[in-house]
Amino acid sequence: MMRLSRYGGNPNIGVYSAANESLAIISPDADAGYVEDVERILGVRSLLTTVAGSFVVGSLVAMNSAGAVISGLAEEAETEMISEHIPVYLLHSRHNAAGNNVLVNDFGAIVNPYIDDDNIRGMERAFGVKCVRSPIAGLDTVGSACKATNKGVVCHPNTTADELKLIEKVLNVEARKTTLNHGSRLIGPCLLANTKGALVGDITTPIEMGKLEDALNLF
Repeated sequence: MMRLSRYGGNPNIGVYSAANESLAIISPDADAGYVEDVERILGVRSLLTTVAGSFVVGSLVAMNSAGAVISGLAEEAETEMISEHIPVYLLHSRHNAAGNNVLVNDFGAIVNPYIDDDNIRGMERAFGVKCVRSPIAGLDTVGSACKATNKGVVCHPNTTADELKLIEKVLNVEARKTTLNHGSRLIGPCLLANTKGALVGDITTPIEMGKLEDALNLF
């Protein structure tokens, strides 16, 4: 199932939300209709919270079914709230915006190549998968360049053939390229998705929606 969506007037819904197969973490200023759409389309329960006092929780959180990696700047109360729903690892790095710097599903993860070994090991424990360092499409912020589920990966249109092969090997699903939000090459901010459905910014074109549906096998 797929739905066009907007978050408080902004089509970059992935900046304000993160999701796995059972949980969505959403900025607390979301309107009730948006929260209801997330829960219905993705088949998840929702948790409304800031991270590091910020509403851009999608940029600061990366999740799979096993665990969540969140910015090391998160406040204690926020960390405790999230950890009641899913195990949490705090990413203490200058690249601490986990949602922007990590591309993950239940089979593997690709991360910003400048994240250090200690944090790689911590993320591997949290996600329960191997983390591989690599840029994608010339970007170190791989979570902004792509979005992954357990059915597929949708990628920045400048992703190279070798990078597509790496993504498919690490995440164990097919990867395809497109734009979203009427030509945006940064996929992560445009999208919230899992194997059950996707919400995408409401300026996404019908052609882009078709490519997204194919990439994530949303039939």
